[in-house]
Amino acid sequence: MNIAVFASHNGSDLQAIIDGCKGFMNTSVLAVISNNRDAFALERARKHNINSYHISEKILPDPNDINNEIMRILEINKIDVIFLAGYLKKLGQPIIQKYKGRIFNIHPALLPKFGGKGMYGINVHKAVIEAGEIYSGITVHRVDEEYDNGEIVAQTKVDVLNNDTADSLADRILEKEHTFLVEILSDIINGKIKLE
Repeated sequence: MNIAVFASHNGSDLQAIIDGCKGFMNTSVLAVISNNRDAFALERARKHNINSYHISEKILPDPNDINNEIMRILEINKIDVIFLAGYLKKLGQPIIQKYKGRIFNIHPALLPKFGGKGMYGINVHKAVIEAGEIYSGITVHRVDEEYDNGEIVAQTKVDVLNNDTADSLADRILEKEHTFLVEILSDIINGKIKLE
């Protein structure tokens, strides 16, 4: 199974996926795409000899050109599955259609709560605490045309502690996210989570 990971910043989830692939035969991350040329995710990819690509409006102002370039990269790398791991751009319609049911997003809350446009990173954790939730967690869902709307394939809970700040909750969720991602990867490879 050939995997592409899209990431905008540090890429710690990318690292978890790279490390998780080592436990499976014939499964590896072959491409990392970022809209941020300074993303550490691209450096992680280079350290592991993974093809890395910066694709953004700065180099391709026309959205159609961005879609075409992403499609070209996915095709030349023979990608089977895509993970959006902290990727802060919406994928174009042609990509979503071609890889329907094979694109998975990692969201740091229990959807359908705390999802949608603008609900990413620390914004999610602030909203969870402000709402007085006793649980947050991680959701992995298939990507469709709407933000955080696709079919939920797996979730895991993380307690919200009385003294939690958005930052402390974010740290605990991220730590759990890394192990959870490897479990999801295993379920995809073993066919427990079906690919369309």
